[in-house]
Amino acid sequence: MRLATYEHRGAVRAGVVSDDGVRAFPAGVTVLDLVRSGLPVGARVLDGPVVPLTEVRLLPPLEPPSVRDFVAFEEHVEGMVAPGPVPPEWYEAPTFYFTNPAALAGAHDDVPIPPGSRLFDFELEVAAVLGPDGIFGYTIFNDWSARDLQRREMKVGLGPAKGKDSVTTLGPWLVTADEFTVDGDGFLDLDMRASVNGVEIGHDRLANMGWPFEELVAYAARGTRLRPGDVLGSGTCGNGGCLAELWGRRGAQDPPPLKPGDVVEMTVAGIGTIRNTVVAGIDPPPVRPARTRDRSR
Repeated sequence: MRLATYEHRGAVRAGVVSDDGVRAFPAGVTVLDLVRSGLPVGARVLDGPVVPLTEVRLLPPLEPPSVRDFVAFEEHVEGMVAPGPVPPEWYEAPTFYFTNPAALAGAHDDVPIPPGSRLFDFELEVAAVLGPDGIFGYTIFNDWSARDLQRREMKVGLGPAKGKDSVTTLGPWLVTADEFTVDGDGFLDLDMRASVNGVEIGHDRLANMGWPFEELVAYAARGTRLRPGDVLGSGTCGNGGCLAELWGRRGAQDPPPLKPGDVVEMTVAGIGTIRNTVVAGIDPPPVRPARTRDRSR
């Protein structure tokens, strides 16, 4: 089942997507409600006619309590640290960071360049959404990245922070886990592709993750509590899943950073396609440098 959150004629509804369009659940029922209950809330009751997808604005499928993003593809890490080797710590356990659940974009929304960034990048990922008893479903996850801001922050030993928290695309909808089959090792073998302005940049398979999603969930749950609706990103795939990986391998900004007017499209088999246009962001005032301490005291 494909579950969407969408805006139609000024109203925001949740519904079920079919080849004909989307049909709403009763007013007030959200995708997060369905995830928290394991689907039965309103699952057998749909309200009103089917609305063609061309008449709606697709919003992020749900408003998650939290968003974790892992780095689970070895080939991606190789490119990001090139010409150096993958850090041995990567192999020891999954690594993730928290990103901003309040800064989500829909499948076709315009995406502004983060304030102050000159090295804007996309990241092709799949995210699992937790239900009350495990993984509820999957969606496409574009972890947009301001690489220049990210690099500065991480030299301090923290982050990423402002390099990541401006926008994340989720969509086009949430596909329930029963639509997929895992292989003998627990991996989803889905084709993943990313293009910029119609030119394919990246192509990988989700089964190339170092850990299956169930192990990412188990690791995230250590010593803490996960909640239904929590989103866990796979991390960027390899083979051109982002521009920075290619920059590391090629030693040059080839392809160039994203600029206003660029159209980034991502397709994952069994889930769908998201397509966002990059637009200019705001031009902020400079950040005041820190005051240095008086060492004479």
